[in-house]
Amino acid sequence: MSTDVLVVGGGPAGRALAGACARAGLSTALADPQLDRPFTATYGCWADELPAGIPESTIAARARGRAIAVGTHDLGWEYAVFDVEALRAHLDAQLAGVEVHAGRVSGPAGPGRVALEGGGTLTASVVVDAAGRWQPLNGTARRRPGAGAPVAAEQTAFGVVVPEEAAAALVPPGEALFMDWRADHGEPGWPTFLYGIPVGRGEVLLEETSLARRPGLPVPVLRRRLLARLAHHRIAVPDGARTETVRFPVDRPRHDVDGVLGFGAAAPLVHPATGFSIAAALGLAGPVADAVAAHLPDGPDAALAAARAVVWSPSARAVHRFRRIGLEALLRMPPAEVPGFFDVFFALPSHQRWAYLTGRDDLGGTMRTMGGLFAAADLRLRRRLVLPALRRPLPSNDGVGAPT
Repeated sequence: MSTDVLVVGGGPAGRALAGACARAGLSTALADPQLDRPFTATYGCWADELPAGIPESTIAARARGRAIAVGTHDLGWEYAVFDVEALRAHLDAQLAGVEVHAGRVSGPAGPGRVALEGGGTLTASVVVDAAGRWQPLNGTARRRPGAGAPVAAEQTAFGVVVPEEAAAALVPPGEALFMDWRADHGEPGWPTFLYGIPVGRGEVLLEETSLARRPGLPVPVLRRRLLARLAHHRIAVPDGARTETVRFPVDRPRHDVDGVLGFGAAAPLVHPATGFSIAAALGLAGPVADAVAAHLPDGPDAALAAARAVVWSPSARAVHRFRRIGLEALLRMPPAEVPGFFDVFFALPSHQRWAYLTGRDDLGGTMRTMGGLFAAADLRLRRRLVLPALRRPLPSNDGVGAPT
C-alpha cells in the first residue's frame, strides 16, 4: 500500500518531518531499523533559532555564549541545549497516525519506491532521505571517492561530562563556551578547540573539537588533548564519567537524487562552519510538509519540487556555496593563524556574526558578513580568504596536501 510521504531515517530530523506531514493531513510512513534506540548525541542551538512549537520542557539548559580565540568575546546570544530524552518524547508524541516500518532501507527501487534489506519494498508519492550521513537513497554519497578526489572534510570531537563545579574554571555557571582556541593541551599541529556547554542536571560537557579536516582528526588525538587540557586547568574527570564521540562530514554536496528529497543532515543542512543542523531541520519540517500537502494534488513531481524549493531556495543554495568557500579557507589556513582568524570574526558586529552562523537563506546578510570580515582582515588573511574560491577543493590535509 502506497502512502503520500515516506521518510527514511528516524533521527530528530526524520521524526520531526514525519510528524509534520501527518499533521498536514498526509498519509505518512517512517522507516528506521532501530526506531527505539535512544538519541545519544548532544544537540544544541542558539536560543533564538528555536522554532515555534518546541516546548521549554525539551531544553535541558540555557547559557550565555562566549568564545576565546586570541582574546575573549561575549557573543551576546543565549545558547540552548536539548534534553535529548525529552526531545525524543516530544517528537514521538507527534507521530500519531504515522505508519512505522522497522526495516533497513538499502536503496531506491524505482520512482517512489525503496528496497528493504531482506526483501520487500515501500512505496510513496514523495520519498525523503533523512538518514543522516549514511544517505541510503544517495548512491553517489555512498560510493568511494576515486583517485585524486578529495576525501570528506569531517568534524571530530571527544568529550566528557563532569559536574559543573569541576568545570567552573573553564565554563562558569550560566555560561556556554562556544569555542576556546587556546592550545592548553600543549600540542603543536592541527588546531583544535574546547567546546564547553551545560547539559542540565548540574553537569557540563567538555569536548575537544576539530572543526574540520580532511580526513577528520583521529579521536584518540582529541582524547589525549582533552585530558591534557583538563589537567592543565586542574579539572579531574570522575571515574565512569559519560563520554561522547563525534564524527560527521561537513562538506557533503547537496542531496540531488531524482525522485528523492534530502532532509536533515542528509540534505545536508549541516552548517560547514559549525556542524549545527538541528535548528534548521526542526524549523523546516513544517514548511516542507505544508509544501508537499499543497502541491501533491498536482502530482508527486510537483510536490517534490515544491519541497525542494523550501529546503534549497536560490538564496539558500548561494549561502551554502559561500559557506563551503569559507570551509575551504579554513582547511587551507596554517594552524597558527586559525585563532587569529576567529578573533577577527568574533569582533564583527553581532548582526554580521548572526547572519553567517544562522541565516542559511540570508544571502544579503551572508555577503555583508563576508565583506565586513574582508574589511577587518589584514592583507595576509585577505589572501587566505579569497584564494580558496579560485582553487579546487584541497584533496587532503595529510602529507602533500597540507595547508599552504
